[in-house]
Amino acid sequence: MGKSFEALLPEHEAFIANQHIFFVGSAPLSAEGHVNISPKGHDVFRILSSTEVAYLDLTGSGNETSAHLAENGRITVMFMATQGPPQILRLYGKGRVVLQDSSEWAQLAPRFNPLPGVRQIMVVEIHEVKSSCGYSIPFYTYEGERNTLQNWAAKQGDDGLLAYWQNKNMTSMDGLPTPIGQKLSTNTM
Repeated sequence: MGKSFEALLPEHEAFIANQHIFFVGSAPLSAEGHVNISPKGHDVFRILSSTEVAYLDLTGSGNETSAHLAENGRITVMFMATQGPPQILRLYGKGRVVLQDSSEWAQLAPRFNPLPGVRQIMVVEIHEVKSSCGYSIPFYTYEGERNTLQNWAAKQGDDGLLAYWQNKNMTSMDGLPTPIGQKLSTNTM
């Protein structure tokens, strides 16, 4: 039932455009390290080409994916149909973190709607696309986005977000440095 592709096809892109949530999986190289799976909402995912995608990463209580990408780059992005025909689509690739003060940020950021609490952009070079049935995924009805994070981030302001990153986003739970952590330890963003 599963099929593999070297790149996104137009039908994959159409499927992705209709999803309201996706999941990101990453892990450190250490066998003792924690595998991380993170749900992502809002309109933050962009297809850059048939072999490259990116998502706008919003501030969160951890920064695991960022640390894992800095260490080894391995990442999987998963979409699943909760409405309509069943399907699961996984994008396997090598990711990198783009920070706000970089030249690449200036190129990528205009592709996204501005949201309070933006932390970084994750870019993924896809090496395999895999579709599978999703027959066991239940139906869920989309009711709308939660604005809790945006309200919280707007209330924090730039200085509050910076302080939060310094407190919560410098390293992974396994002690791996994050790109934000490395940047903040040398100077301020």
